[in-house]
Amino acid sequence: MDRNILIGLLKAYKTEDASDASFTTAFIDLLRHPNAFLRSHLPGHITGSAWIVDQSGQFVLLTHHAKLNKWLQPGGHADGDENVLHVAFREASEETGIVSFKLVQDGIFDLDIHAIPARADFPEHLHYDVRFLLKADMQSTLLITEESHALSWVPIAKLAALTEHNESVLRMGRKAGQLF
Repeated sequence: MDRNILIGLLKAYKTEDASDASFTTAFIDLLRHPNAFLRSHLPGHITGSAWIVDQSGQFVLLTHHAKLNKWLQPGGHADGDENVLHVAFREASEETGIVSFKLVQDGIFDLDIHAIPARADFPEHLHYDVRFLLKADMQSTLLITEESHALSWVPIAKLAALTEHNESVLRMGRKAGQLF
């Protein structure tokens, strides 16, 4: 996969959820920039994430992100890798310790553009997040890294309270619920 394949996936992306339907054009515009996959590209850059469900599709694996202090799906910077599916798998493994995932559906599961707050060494910027739907075994050993405070298999039905009604996370929960 490279940026041309990603552009094709973006053009083919269909969603019934109005909250992410409008993102496609912004992603394609960003991909016109040669450095869109580098974290140094401002005001925003491509990231890859994994919405990891159990075999039943009733639980999702979330990380309590150390820097953002929120429950989110695993994901992160492309760092120049234009294969954003590879980025999602890499980040999922690095952030959870799980090494075996199954891709549930071909193509993009979800899109989101969200602001990342400024830090002392970097200004506020946007993450153009491409998300893929993966399955993993709930019995897999989890590994908490310095990137998170905790990892937890969360019932999709309980996402709202845990994520403080984060619409981006709730949208993925709704989409997953429609598939299982």
